[in-house]
Amino acid sequence: MDGKRIWIALPALLLLPACVAKTALDVVTLPVRAGAQTVDWTTTSREEADRNYGRKMRKQEAREARERQKASEEQRRECRRAGYGNCP
Repeated sequence: MDGKRIWIALPALLLLPACVAKTALDVVTLPVRAGAQTVDWTTTSREEADRNYGRKMRKQEAREARERQKASEEQRRECRRAGYGNCP
């Protein structure tokens, strides 16, 4: 009976050192990975900056187009109120 227990426990004992080694490696490399992640969060890549600038410019252009549209509509309204028949 004890022989069977040894054969069952033996594979687990053989895997244990690898598990301990991996855990130790994870603990040792954790500060490096955390530092790298912090740097990644605080810096902006050129690609990100370009993408953000493009998004900002598209929003600005859309806002300006809406403002031009409103100004044009207001101009037509004022033209009609003034009694002109050939308002654009």
